[in-house]
Amino acid sequence: MKVRGERECRECGRRWSYYETGSVECPDCESPRSVGVDDRTAHTDAPVSLDLSDHRARFGDADVTLPPEGVDELKADLREYVRKRGFIRGGELLPLDATYLAARELLEAVDCYDRLRDPSDADREYLLDLLAGADDGVRPAPERVPERLREGRGMAAARAVGEYRSDLLAFLDELTDEVGGNSGFESPAVSVSGGDAGSRVEPARAVLDRLRDRVKRVEALNGDVPVHDADALVDAVDAVGEYVRTGEDAAIDRARARLSTRDA
Repeated sequence: MKVRGERECRECGRRWSYYETGSVECPDCESPRSVGVDDRTAHTDAPVSLDLSDHRARFGDADVTLPPEGVDELKADLREYVRKRGFIRGGELLPLDATYLAARELLEAVDCYDRLRDPSDADREYLLDLLAGADDGVRPAPERVPERLREGRGMAAARAVGEYRSDLLAFLDELTDEVGGNSGFESPAVSVSGGDAGSRVEPARAVLDRLRDRVKRVEALNGDVPVHDADALVDAVDAVGEYVRTGEDAAIDRARARLSTRDA
């Protein structure tokens, strides 16, 4: 969507950034009567943070299985976080960040773990390590993913790549309009660095088409793919984003290479 990022309260005159609050309500007088005072920019992200400290305290004392009420609350918090997150902020394309990826994997891994009849110590340790670092964007190394939890890594990758790909395609649509002069008289809705932004659109779309097919394949397998295959999808789509932001050919080459490695 497109929003006016700078808002002004009609009651008290306070100005603030919608990108920072995610609300049209005045942070001073709480009046809902405000107006945007700048041009519209593409924006899909919300100002939301991830704090799992209460869940860490609860699950640190868990035995072999997780307490059902704690699992429901954890998944609810994780779902709210990933639902509110986006990858375009004030007209700028963001990277596929580590905290979002960790939250996605933790959400999927909890489901996988909760279905296990006899979780091993390795399964439990991996899940608790994910929980320990997710809000800081820290995930255990790929080689530490237990065999019975790799579906979580795969589905997290598929869903994260799908969401990022969707925002990236929307960003490319806006970029195409800007380059083609179809954006009207307002300031650009999106911005990138470097010159010749229009030349990035088709190479990026070509790689995103290949990624769509890979994501569908992983989803069809319920995420049960080698961990390095799942991580390659994440690396590839993030490299496409870097290419669109910067125009660096090395980034799009890296994206193609990550996909080609999986073709071998």
